[in-house]
Amino acid sequence: MAKFLAVYTGKPGPRPQPDPAMIAKGVAAWTEWGARHAGRIVEAGGPLGKTKKVSALGICDIQNNLAAYVIVEAEDHETAARMFENHPHFTIFPGDAIEVMPCLPIPGT
Repeated sequence: MAKFLAVYTGKPGPRPQPDPAMIAKGVAAWTEWGARHAGRIVEAGGPLGKTKKVSALGICDIQNNLAAYVIVEAEDHETAARMFENHPHFTIFPGDAIEVMPCLPIPGT
């Protein structure tokens, strides 16, 4: 099976904090999603913090829309993407989307 990186996205900057009942509902739904796909989760990943950009110009703080990640296995790209349909990240929490991309082999290896 192939590996896929799924990146949870949101809006950059401060995010509204859901009320405790919504957080509990979201955590329960996320836990259920994880249990349902446990055999295909390669790395559970987790939330992502503030970002530093490193370039030829140096290091600086930036904002982006990356909120969390997970690595899964699936037969193909479409199957991997379907794992995230109706995910609590965007159905309960204020997340925007989940981007799913294949983890490709390093050329020449």
